[in-house]
Amino acid sequence: MARIRQKRRHLANIFRLGVKELWSLARDPMMLVLILYVFTGAVYTAATAMPETLHNAPIAIVDEDDSPLSQRIVSAFYPPQFTMPQLLRMDAVDAGMDAGQYTFALHIPQGFQRDVLASRVPELQLNVDATRMSQAFTGSGAVQQIVMGEVNEFVQRQRGTAAAPVDLALRARFNPALEKGWFGGLNQIINQITMLSIILTGAALLRERERGTIEHLLVMPVTPFEIMLSKVWAMGLVVLLAAALSLNLVVRGMLQVPVEGSLPLFFTGAALCLFATTSMGIFLATLARNMAQFGMLMVLTIMPLQMLSGGSTPRESMPELVQDIMLAAPTTHFVELGQAILFRGAGIEVVWKQFLWLAVIGVALFALSLARFRKTIAQMA
Repeated sequence: MARIRQKRRHLANIFRLGVKELWSLARDPMMLVLILYVFTGAVYTAATAMPETLHNAPIAIVDEDDSPLSQRIVSAFYPPQFTMPQLLRMDAVDAGMDAGQYTFALHIPQGFQRDVLASRVPELQLNVDATRMSQAFTGSGAVQQIVMGEVNEFVQRQRGTAAAPVDLALRARFNPALEKGWFGGLNQIINQITMLSIILTGAALLRERERGTIEHLLVMPVTPFEIMLSKVWAMGLVVLLAAALSLNLVVRGMLQVPVEGSLPLFFTGAALCLFATTSMGIFLATLARNMAQFGMLMVLTIMPLQMLSGGSTPRESMPELVQDIMLAAPTTHFVELGQAILFRGAGIEVVWKQFLWLAVIGVALFALSLARFRKTIAQMA
Protein backbone atom coordinates (compact mmCIF):
# COMPACT_ATOMS: atom_id res chain seq x y z
CA MET A 1 0.00 0.00 0.00
CA ALA A 2 2.85 2.36 0.80
CA ARG A 3 4.34 1.79 -2.65
CA ILE A 4 1.00 2.39 -4.32
CA ARG A 5 0.53 5.67 -2.42
CA GLN A 6 4.08 6.70 -3.34
CA LYS A 7 3.45 5.99 -7.03
CA ARG A 8 0.21 7.93 -6.93
CA ARG A 9 2.03 10.84 -5.32
CA HIS A 10 4.70 10.73 -8.06
CA LEU A 11 2.04 10.72 -10.77
CA ALA A 12 0.17 13.57 -9.08
CA ASN A 13 3.36 15.62 -8.85
CA ILE A 14 4.17 14.99 -12.51
CA PHE A 15 0.64 15.97 -13.54
CA ARG A 16 0.55 19.16 -11.44
CA LEU A 17 4.00 20.25 -12.54
CA GLY A 18 2.99 19.65 -16.16
CA VAL A 19 -0.14 21.76 -15.73
CA LYS A 20 2.09 24.48 -14.28
CA GLU A 21 4.21 24.32 -17.45
CA LEU A 22 1.12 24.71 -19.60
CA TRP A 23 -0.02 27.78 -17.65
CA SER A 24 3.48 29.24 -17.91
CA LEU A 25 3.46 28.71 -21.67
CA ALA A 26 0.01 30.27 -21.96
CA ARG A 27 1.40 33.47 -20.37
CA ASP A 28 4.27 33.67 -22.87
CA PRO A 29 2.93 35.49 -25.98
CA MET A 30 6.14 35.11 -27.98
CA MET A 31 6.09 31.33 -27.66
CA LEU A 32 2.41 31.21 -28.58
CA VAL A 33 3.08 33.27 -31.71
CA LEU A 34 5.98 30.96 -32.60
CA ILE A 35 3.80 27.86 -32.22
CA LEU A 36 1.05 29.42 -34.33
CA TYR A 37 3.41 30.46 -37.11
CA VAL A 38 5.49 27.30 -37.48
CA PHE A 39 2.39 25.13 -37.84
CA THR A 40 0.45 27.50 -40.13
CA GLY A 41 2.46 30.06 -42.09
CA ALA A 42 5.65 28.02 -42.27
CA VAL A 43 3.81 24.89 -43.40
CA TYR A 44 1.78 26.75 -46.03
CA THR A 45 4.86 28.57 -47.33
CA ALA A 46 6.89 25.37 -47.59
CA ALA A 47 4.13 23.78 -49.66
CA THR A 48 3.37 26.70 -51.99
CA ALA A 49 6.70 28.50 -52.35
CA MET A 50 9.25 25.73 -52.62
CA PRO A 51 12.42 27.26 -54.14
CA GLU A 52 13.14 24.31 -56.43
CA THR A 53 9.73 24.56 -58.09
CA LEU A 54 9.77 26.14 -61.55
CA HIS A 55 7.03 28.75 -61.51
CA ASN A 56 6.59 31.73 -63.87
CA ALA A 57 10.21 31.69 -64.99
CA PRO A 58 10.72 34.61 -67.43
CA ILE A 59 11.98 33.51 -70.86
CA ALA A 60 12.87 35.35 -74.07
CA ILE A 61 13.23 33.75 -77.51
CA VAL A 62 15.11 35.02 -80.55
CA ASP A 63 13.42 33.33 -83.52
CA GLU A 64 15.51 34.05 -86.60
CA ASP A 65 14.16 31.02 -88.46
CA ASP A 66 10.44 31.86 -88.29
CA SER A 67 9.54 28.34 -89.44
CA PRO A 68 6.76 25.97 -88.37
CA LEU A 69 9.27 24.13 -86.17
CA SER A 70 10.51 27.27 -84.45
CA GLN A 71 6.92 28.42 -83.90
CA ARG A 72 6.13 25.06 -82.29
CA ILE A 73 9.03 25.59 -79.91
CA VAL A 74 7.90 29.11 -79.04
CA SER A 75 4.34 27.99 -78.33
CA ALA A 76 5.58 25.14 -76.10
CA PHE A 77 6.53 27.58 -73.32
CA TYR A 78 3.53 28.72 -71.31
CA PRO A 79 2.40 29.28 -67.68
CA PRO A 80 2.61 28.21 -64.95
CA GLN A 81 6.16 26.90 -65.44
CA PHE A 82 7.17 29.80 -67.71
CA THR A 83 5.81 33.22 -68.49
CA MET A 84 4.65 33.85 -72.04
CA PRO A 85 7.84 34.06 -74.16
CA GLN A 86 9.04 37.50 -75.16
CA LEU A 87 10.17 37.59 -78.81
CA LEU A 88 13.33 39.68 -79.12
CA ARG A 89 16.06 40.51 -81.55
CA MET A 90 19.53 39.18 -80.85
CA ASP A 91 20.97 42.59 -79.95
CA ALA A 92 18.38 43.03 -77.17
CA VAL A 93 19.17 39.82 -75.30
CA ASP A 94 22.23 41.00 -73.36
CA ALA A 95 20.52 44.19 -72.18
CA GLY A 96 17.46 42.27 -71.02
CA MET A 97 19.46 39.70 -69.09
CA ASP A 98 21.72 42.37 -67.57
CA ALA A 99 18.60 44.12 -66.30
CA GLY A 100 17.31 40.84 -64.79
CA GLN A 101 14.22 40.75 -67.00
CA TYR A 102 14.77 37.19 -68.20
CA THR A 103 16.13 34.04 -66.62
CA PHE A 104 16.38 32.22 -69.95
CA ALA A 105 17.04 33.45 -73.49
CA LEU A 106 16.77 30.89 -76.29
CA HIS A 107 18.30 31.65 -79.70
CA ILE A 108 16.89 29.77 -82.73
CA PRO A 109 19.20 30.44 -85.72
CA GLN A 110 18.14 30.99 -89.30
CA GLY A 111 17.70 27.77 -91.28
CA PHE A 112 17.09 25.73 -88.16
CA GLN A 113 14.18 23.67 -89.55
CA ARG A 114 15.99 23.06 -92.84
CA ASP A 115 19.08 21.77 -91.05
CA VAL A 116 17.01 19.55 -88.74
CA LEU A 117 15.23 17.87 -91.65
CA ALA A 118 18.56 17.47 -93.47
CA SER A 119 20.09 15.78 -90.36
CA ARG A 120 22.82 18.44 -90.09
CA VAL A 121 22.58 18.69 -86.26
CA PRO A 122 22.06 22.45 -85.91
CA GLU A 123 22.90 24.25 -82.67
CA LEU A 124 20.62 26.23 -80.40
CA GLN A 125 21.95 28.70 -77.84
CA LEU A 126 20.38 28.88 -74.37
CA ASN A 127 21.51 31.77 -72.18
CA VAL A 128 20.80 31.24 -68.47
CA ASP A 129 20.95 33.77 -65.64
CA ALA A 130 22.80 31.60 -63.10
CA THR A 131 22.36 34.16 -60.30
CA ARG A 132 18.84 32.74 -59.95
CA MET A 133 20.26 29.46 -58.78
CA SER A 134 17.20 27.28 -58.22
CA GLN A 135 15.36 28.38 -61.37
CA ALA A 136 18.53 28.14 -63.45
CA PHE A 137 19.24 24.57 -62.38
CA THR A 138 15.69 23.27 -62.76
CA GLY A 139 14.69 25.40 -65.73
CA SER A 140 17.66 24.67 -67.97
CA GLY A 141 16.80 20.97 -67.92
CA ALA A 142 13.13 21.74 -68.54
CA VAL A 143 13.95 23.95 -71.54
CA GLN A 144 16.11 21.21 -73.06
CA GLN A 145 13.37 18.61 -72.61
CA ILE A 146 10.72 20.86 -74.16
CA VAL A 147 12.86 21.76 -77.18
CA MET A 148 13.99 18.18 -77.84
CA GLY A 149 10.43 16.91 -77.43
CA GLU A 150 9.08 19.37 -79.99
CA VAL A 151 11.91 18.64 -82.43
CA ASN A 152 11.50 14.88 -82.18
CA GLU A 153 7.74 15.06 -82.64
CA PHE A 154 8.13 17.38 -85.64
CA VAL A 155 10.69 15.12 -87.31
CA GLN A 156 8.58 12.00 -86.78
CA ARG A 157 5.58 13.63 -88.44
CA GLN A 158 7.63 14.88 -91.38
CA ARG A 159 9.44 11.64 -92.05
CA GLY A 160 6.79 9.19 -90.92
CA THR A 161 9.16 7.46 -88.53
CA ALA A 162 7.92 4.14 -87.24
CA ALA A 163 6.72 3.96 -83.68
CA ALA A 164 9.15 2.86 -80.99
CA PRO A 165 9.22 -0.92 -80.40
CA VAL A 166 8.64 -0.40 -76.68
CA ASP A 167 5.89 1.71 -75.12
CA LEU A 168 6.90 2.85 -71.65
CA ALA A 169 3.85 3.59 -69.50
CA LEU A 170 4.73 5.89 -66.60
CA ARG A 171 2.62 5.62 -63.47
CA ALA A 172 3.53 7.86 -60.53
CA ARG A 173 2.38 6.25 -57.29
CA PHE A 174 1.39 8.16 -54.12
CA ASN A 175 1.50 11.50 -56.01
CA PRO A 176 0.02 10.99 -59.52
CA ALA A 177 0.20 14.66 -60.53
CA LEU A 178 3.75 15.04 -59.13
CA GLU A 179 2.64 17.95 -56.95
CA LYS A 180 5.68 19.14 -55.03
CA GLY A 181 3.46 20.94 -52.55
CA TRP A 182 2.26 17.60 -51.24
CA PHE A 183 5.76 16.74 -50.15
CA GLY A 184 6.56 20.21 -48.83
CA GLY A 185 3.59 20.58 -46.51
CA LEU A 186 3.79 17.15 -44.88
CA ASN A 187 7.57 17.21 -44.61
CA GLN A 188 7.45 20.63 -42.97
CA ILE A 189 5.15 19.31 -40.23
CA ILE A 190 7.62 16.51 -39.55
CA ASN A 191 10.50 19.00 -39.29
CA GLN A 192 8.55 21.46 -37.14
CA ILE A 193 7.63 18.76 -34.62
CA THR A 194 11.33 18.18 -34.00
CA MET A 195 12.34 21.83 -33.90
CA LEU A 196 9.51 23.12 -31.71
CA SER A 197 9.80 20.33 -29.15
CA ILE A 198 13.46 21.17 -28.55
CA ILE A 199 12.71 24.90 -28.30
CA LEU A 200 9.75 24.59 -25.92
CA THR A 201 11.36 22.25 -23.41
CA GLY A 202 14.68 24.08 -23.41
CA ALA A 203 12.99 27.46 -23.06
CA ALA A 204 10.78 26.16 -20.23
CA LEU A 205 13.81 25.15 -18.16
CA LEU A 206 15.76 28.32 -18.91
CA ARG A 207 12.71 30.45 -18.14
CA GLU A 208 12.49 28.96 -14.65
CA ARG A 209 16.20 29.49 -14.10
CA GLU A 210 16.06 33.12 -15.21
CA ARG A 211 12.96 33.84 -13.10
CA GLY A 212 14.35 32.03 -10.07
CA THR A 213 11.45 29.59 -9.81
CA ILE A 214 13.76 26.60 -10.14
CA GLU A 215 14.94 27.30 -6.58
CA HIS A 216 11.33 27.08 -5.41
CA LEU A 217 11.05 23.62 -6.94
CA LEU A 218 14.21 22.48 -5.14
CA VAL A 219 12.64 23.06 -1.72
CA MET A 220 9.44 21.25 -2.67
CA PRO A 221 8.95 17.48 -2.16
CA VAL A 222 9.55 16.73 -5.86
CA THR A 223 12.37 14.85 -7.56
CA PRO A 224 14.40 15.83 -10.65
CA PHE A 225 12.75 12.92 -12.45
CA GLU A 226 9.29 14.37 -11.77
CA ILE A 227 10.35 17.86 -12.82
CA MET A 228 11.86 16.65 -16.07
CA LEU A 229 9.05 14.24 -16.98
CA SER A 230 6.46 16.97 -16.37
CA LYS A 231 8.17 19.22 -18.91
CA VAL A 232 8.41 16.35 -21.38
CA TRP A 233 4.71 15.45 -21.32
CA ALA A 234 3.45 19.04 -21.18
CA MET A 235 5.53 20.38 -24.07
CA GLY A 236 5.07 17.18 -26.05
CA LEU A 237 1.30 17.47 -25.70
CA VAL A 238 1.36 21.05 -26.98
CA VAL A 239 3.38 20.06 -30.05
CA LEU A 240 1.15 17.06 -30.77
CA LEU A 241 -2.04 19.15 -30.59
CA ALA A 242 -0.54 21.88 -32.78
CA ALA A 243 0.67 19.32 -35.33
CA ALA A 244 -2.73 17.62 -35.42
CA LEU A 245 -4.52 20.92 -36.06
CA SER A 246 -1.99 21.88 -38.73
CA LEU A 247 -2.28 18.53 -40.49
CA ASN A 248 -6.07 18.71 -40.63
CA LEU A 249 -6.67 22.45 -41.12
CA VAL A 250 -3.68 23.58 -43.18
CA VAL A 251 -2.48 20.50 -45.07
CA ARG A 252 -5.75 18.64 -45.63
CA GLY A 253 -8.00 21.70 -45.53
CA MET A 254 -6.26 24.64 -47.20
CA LEU A 255 -3.75 22.74 -49.35
CA GLN A 256 -6.07 19.83 -50.20
CA VAL A 257 -3.29 17.29 -49.71
CA PRO A 258 -4.57 13.73 -49.24
CA VAL A 259 -3.16 11.74 -46.33
CA GLU A 260 -2.97 8.05 -47.15
CA GLY A 261 -2.12 6.42 -43.83
CA SER A 262 -3.41 6.17 -40.28
CA LEU A 263 -3.13 9.41 -38.35
CA PRO A 264 -3.27 7.68 -34.91
CA LEU A 265 -0.32 5.54 -35.98
CA PHE A 266 1.60 8.60 -37.18
CA PHE A 267 1.00 10.54 -33.97
CA THR A 268 2.02 7.52 -31.92
CA GLY A 269 5.35 7.64 -33.71
CA ALA A 270 5.44 11.41 -33.22
CA ALA A 271 4.95 10.92 -29.47
CA LEU A 272 7.93 8.56 -29.36
CA CYS A 273 10.01 11.09 -31.29
CA LEU A 274 8.87 13.86 -28.94
CA PHE A 275 9.99 11.80 -25.96
CA ALA A 276 13.51 11.84 -27.44
CA THR A 277 13.61 15.42 -28.74
CA THR A 278 12.13 17.00 -25.60
CA SER A 279 14.79 15.19 -23.58
CA MET A 280 17.35 16.59 -25.99
CA GLY A 281 15.97 20.09 -25.43
CA ILE A 282 16.39 19.75 -21.66
CA PHE A 283 19.94 18.49 -22.14
CA LEU A 284 20.82 21.55 -24.26
CA ALA A 285 19.20 23.84 -21.68
CA THR A 286 21.43 22.40 -18.93
CA LEU A 287 24.48 23.25 -21.06
CA ALA A 288 23.38 26.82 -21.76
CA ARG A 289 23.38 29.69 -19.27
CA ASN A 290 20.84 31.86 -21.06
CA MET A 291 18.49 31.89 -24.04
CA ALA A 292 21.15 33.29 -26.37
CA GLN A 293 23.49 30.37 -25.73
CA PHE A 294 20.59 27.95 -26.01
CA GLY A 295 19.68 29.42 -29.40
CA MET A 296 23.20 28.89 -30.74
CA LEU A 297 23.32 25.33 -29.42
CA MET A 298 19.93 24.61 -30.94
CA VAL A 299 21.03 25.84 -34.37
CA LEU A 300 24.08 23.59 -34.24
CA THR A 301 21.80 20.68 -33.33
CA ILE A 302 18.67 21.20 -35.40
CA MET A 303 20.40 21.84 -38.73
CA PRO A 304 22.14 18.44 -38.94
CA LEU A 305 19.01 16.73 -37.60
CA GLN A 306 16.84 18.17 -40.37
CA MET A 307 19.31 18.17 -43.26
CA LEU A 308 20.85 14.71 -42.72
CA SER A 309 17.79 12.77 -41.56
CA GLY A 310 16.39 12.16 -45.04
CA GLY A 311 13.70 14.83 -44.98
CA SER A 312 15.45 17.22 -47.39
CA THR A 313 17.53 14.79 -49.46
CA PRO A 314 17.48 10.97 -49.69
CA ARG A 315 19.77 9.27 -47.20
CA GLU A 316 20.98 6.95 -49.96
CA SER A 317 22.76 9.87 -51.62
CA MET A 318 24.81 10.63 -48.48
CA PRO A 319 28.18 9.08 -47.57
CA GLU A 320 27.87 5.78 -45.73
CA LEU A 321 29.60 7.24 -42.66
CA VAL A 322 26.96 9.97 -42.39
CA GLN A 323 24.18 7.41 -42.84
CA ASP A 324 25.57 5.27 -40.03
CA ILE A 325 26.04 8.22 -37.67
CA MET A 326 22.52 9.55 -38.28
CA LEU A 327 21.02 6.22 -37.21
CA ALA A 328 21.55 7.49 -33.66
CA ALA A 329 19.33 10.52 -34.36
CA PRO A 330 15.60 10.19 -33.61
CA THR A 331 14.69 12.37 -36.60
CA THR A 332 16.08 9.80 -39.05
CA HIS A 333 13.61 7.16 -37.94
CA PHE A 334 10.78 9.67 -37.50
CA VAL A 335 11.18 10.92 -41.09
CA GLU A 336 11.17 7.34 -42.37
CA LEU A 337 8.00 6.35 -40.51
CA GLY A 338 6.33 9.70 -41.20
CA GLN A 339 6.85 9.49 -44.94
CA ALA A 340 5.91 5.81 -45.01
CA ILE A 341 2.63 6.40 -43.15
CA LEU A 342 1.55 9.75 -44.58
CA PHE A 343 2.72 9.25 -48.17
CA ARG A 344 2.44 5.51 -48.75
CA GLY A 345 -0.19 4.45 -46.21
CA ALA A 346 2.14 2.01 -44.44
CA GLY A 347 0.96 0.04 -41.42
CA ILE A 348 2.66 -1.03 -38.23
CA GLU A 349 4.04 -4.13 -39.97
CA VAL A 350 6.20 -1.81 -42.10
CA VAL A 351 7.31 0.80 -39.56
CA TRP A 352 7.71 -1.27 -36.39
CA LYS A 353 11.50 -1.11 -36.62
CA GLN A 354 11.40 2.71 -36.63
CA PHE A 355 9.08 2.63 -33.61
CA LEU A 356 11.51 0.37 -31.78
CA TRP A 357 14.50 2.55 -32.64
CA LEU A 358 12.67 5.68 -31.43
CA ALA A 359 11.81 4.01 -28.13
CA VAL A 360 15.42 2.93 -27.56
CA ILE A 361 16.88 6.33 -28.53
CA GLY A 362 14.27 8.13 -26.40
CA VAL A 363 15.10 6.12 -23.29
CA ALA A 364 18.82 6.69 -23.82
CA LEU A 365 18.42 10.45 -24.32
CA PHE A 366 16.06 10.73 -21.36
CA ALA A 367 18.53 8.92 -19.08
CA LEU A 368 21.42 11.08 -20.30
CA SER A 369 19.43 14.30 -19.89
CA LEU A 370 18.20 13.26 -16.43
CA ALA A 371 21.76 12.61 -15.25
CA ARG A 372 22.84 16.03 -16.55
CA PHE A 373 19.75 17.68 -15.03
CA ARG A 374 20.45 16.16 -11.60
CA LYS A 375 24.03 17.36 -11.78
CA THR A 376 22.91 20.89 -12.67
CA ILE A 377 20.39 20.98 -9.81
CA ALA A 378 23.02 19.69 -7.37
CA GLN A 379 25.35 22.52 -8.37
CA MET A 380 22.57 25.08 -7.87
CA ALA A 381 21.74 23.66 -4.45
